[in-house]
Amino acid sequence: MARLSLFLLLAVLLNLGGCASLPDNSGRLYSSAVTDTDNTRLGRDFGAELARHPGQSGFLLLGNGLDAFVARAALVSVAERSIDLQYYLFHDDLVGNLLTYLLLQAADRGVRIRVLLDDMDMSGRGRILATLDAHPNIEIRLFNPFNRNLPRNLQFLTRFGSVTRRMHNKSFTVDNQATVVGGRNIGDEYFDADMDLAFGDLDVLAVGPVVREVSGSFDDYWNHELAYPVSSLLKTEQKLMDLNGLKSWADEFWNEQKNSAYLTALRDSPLARVLRQNRVSLVWGEAEAVYDSPDKLTHDIDRNEYHLTPKLIPYVRSMQREFIVLSAYFVPGKEGVAFFEALRDRGVRVRILTNSLASTDVPLVHAGYARYRKALLRAGVELYETSSVKPQGERSGVGGSSRASLHAKTYLFDRRYAFI
Repeated sequence: MARLSLFLLLAVLLNLGGCASLPDNSGRLYSSAVTDTDNTRLGRDFGAELARHPGQSGFLLLGNGLDAFVARAALVSVAERSIDLQYYLFHDDLVGNLLTYLLLQAADRGVRIRVLLDDMDMSGRGRILATLDAHPNIEIRLFNPFNRNLPRNLQFLTRFGSVTRRMHNKSFTVDNQATVVGGRNIGDEYFDADMDLAFGDLDVLAVGPVVREVSGSFDDYWNHELAYPVSSLLKTEQKLMDLNGLKSWADEFWNEQKNSAYLTALRDSPLARVLRQNRVSLVWGEAEAVYDSPDKLTHDIDRNEYHLTPKLIPYVRSMQREFIVLSAYFVPGKEGVAFFEALRDRGVRVRILTNSLASTDVPLVHAGYARYRKALLRAGVELYETSSVKPQGERSGVGGSSRASLHAKTYLFDRRYAFI
């Protein structure tokens, strides 16, 4: 009888999931990156250097959380034509609200802003998203959204294999001239603004031809059938906040924060000082933007032609000396162990840095990784785990977080190619 009751319960849950569907998305409007931007401030600022490095792109590593926010804020402040943001998480916290204020300022100047967010972090935030979307220069879409008429937890059962596959991309592109890509989402813990947790992460600011490739990636996701305009997902009874009221709140928030410890730390960050002195120095080289196709979410998980990994295989095969891996969530599996062992058999030195149990923010992942540690060490892999506490001299932001966790995902191939 108990088994029959469980079967009936599952049948009811699955039926509930099937009765409520997402709205029709065929009416979404197509748009693409703005291309005529060479005469913008960013186009003029980098035009001469680009001419001296034909076919190459320029890069600035952003390993410091304060610098990573300063870079984004500086780009927004000089934006003239367009801003395209794509993120997995966009928190409603200090950093998220500061960025929202800056985006509203840019939109009021006439800058076209497209914001594409995964829906994992957006529960309960429909009104503010819709209000921002109501600005004539801001459009917001949610990727692979949850149904607003059913509890999210229920959908993890009824739509398993669909809502469990998320968009993890992160890019911040301004005027199609400069972009920031890397590991950081938008939230306090990624930008040295959280007193309890600081993620060690890595972004890179880029200018040049690779920016157009990043814009192409954004457009692929933005125009995909799984990218829903936020207005189409709201319940009919859900009313908008007043846009002018939202702007007033944002202005008040900025005025409250402009002399805070965090904004003071931002103004005193290494990148902020360099920007004030107009001494930003870029590293130049060839680059390629590689990314999962958004179509991978509409096909079986084993359809590798839609995945990023095959695009990295040529770099892996070309390695002769050294492979360095920084991976916050590292579970190699038996195939991964065999892969690293084969590299060692070829004479390639393999060094891996991941989180310790004390530093990880996802203990379940660490449990999956820990079972392979001995096999990796026996294969000759040099294995390192991060401490959960930052050295005192490395603390920054609002006084230094009490716990540190690795969040970066970076590969170095023979110290010749870098994947961030």
